[in-house]
Amino acid sequence: MSNSKVALVTGANKGIGFAIVRALCKQYAGDVYLTARDVGRGTAAVESLKKEGLSPIFHQMDINDPKSVGTARDFFKEKYGGVDVLINNAGIAFKMADPTPFKTQADVTLKTNFFATRDMCNVFLPIIKPGGRVVNVSSMMGSMALARCSAELQARFRSNDITEEELVGLMERFVSDAQAGTHEERGWPGTAYGISKTGLTTLTRIMARHLSKERPGDEILCNACCPGWVKTDMAGPNAPKSPDEGAVTPVYLALLPAGAKEPHGQFVSELKVQPW
Repeated sequence: MSNSKVALVTGANKGIGFAIVRALCKQYAGDVYLTARDVGRGTAAVESLKKEGLSPIFHQMDINDPKSVGTARDFFKEKYGGVDVLINNAGIAFKMADPTPFKTQADVTLKTNFFATRDMCNVFLPIIKPGGRVVNVSSMMGSMALARCSAELQARFRSNDITEEELVGLMERFVSDAQAGTHEERGWPGTAYGISKTGLTTLTRIMARHLSKERPGDEILCNACCPGWVKTDMAGPNAPKSPDEGAVTPVYLALLPAGAKEPHGQFVSELKVQPW
């Protein structure tokens, strides 16, 4: 088994995930894994970073495929005894002009951004090592969507006693309301991406609470963040930030120093804790 520390980034063959891997290769004292669902694209991404003199390692992982996630977990457990840094970056977004019906967008977007990321967390959290860092790449769009929810929904998403089961129920309700075309009258905004990230930030808060309660001595910090509006295939060419600038906040949270107590269970943007 390797004594080396290890960091793992999902959805990292391009965009912000790729920039996060690049920054970790420069700043993190340990092995850095670039994971992607497509072996060809993931390997090509690793090769391009090697040309910059960096040395990431590729591992295939598709967060939508439980078998692939389980295989990756077994690999990291066997080789490293767990994971020190987990950055959940994999996600999808439909373009504003995309003609795909909203009910389909709601189903597909939440499947990856919320449900698959939750499954990934549930599989990997037990092998996060003491002193570990978990970073969920969320979005300000989640905060904006939250502000557009009904008062009753806002109260639940913000509450400190919401359970993972209740949150899953709310996310399932959003998808079924969207499919029935009743989401707006049921108190939801018309943004599947926004609600997927409202769910992810809320999930992060719940996970942090669990870690504090169940592993209080392990000093694991778990946070959600917004990288900002970044020029990527997902966000388009008009965004003001480069992917490397977008990586700054996620990498800051991944590298919080040993013994740090906070932020934990927070939503962080531009290196600052944001109100939820």
